[in-house]
Amino acid sequence: MVTIAGFDLSARDLILFLGGLFLLFKSTLEIHHKMEGQAQEIKPKSATSMKSVIFQIIFLDIIFSFDSILTAVGLVDEVIIMIIAVVISIAIMMAFAGAISRFINKHPTLQILALSFLMLIGFMLLVEGLHFEVPKGYIYFAVFFSLGVEIVNMRMRKKGSSDTVQLNPRIKEKS
Repeated sequence: MVTIAGFDLSARDLILFLGGLFLLFKSTLEIHHKMEGQAQEIKPKSATSMKSVIFQIIFLDIIFSFDSILTAVGLVDEVIIMIIAVVISIAIMMAFAGAISRFINKHPTLQILALSFLMLIGFMLLVEGLHFEVPKGYIYFAVFFSLGVEIVNMRMRKKGSSDTVQLNPRIKEKS
């Protein structure tokens, strides 16, 4: 237990607070990059062995699921639910990574929406780390409402001939 500016902060509070800051920072950087940044060109490297490739995939899944772990910590109080959520999300990520990537790249507004969700969750984690309880129903409602609005927008864009939003890609594909 640490006392800072009159607040008694436990390890969980510090994790929530720092995790919230991390999500806010990372999401803001990604949104800024999508809107203003330049694509980076990455040259493919050949893997030396199958074991190396598998290790790299597992390592990257763990790194990329860090925000999912922080999100799970902030959204539920039961540790077993957090563990199950992370395991399921990694399994889904590994099984459907290609299809999800193509779908998200085809609908760039979903990228911004997902990053906005991470900002919302980051803010929630931050304030919960400071002992302000945020009812989860508000967060769930905001997420599902926004997603519903985006689904309606996607259907309207599909039926109409309105221009699509073009975001700067994170990685430039080699031609």
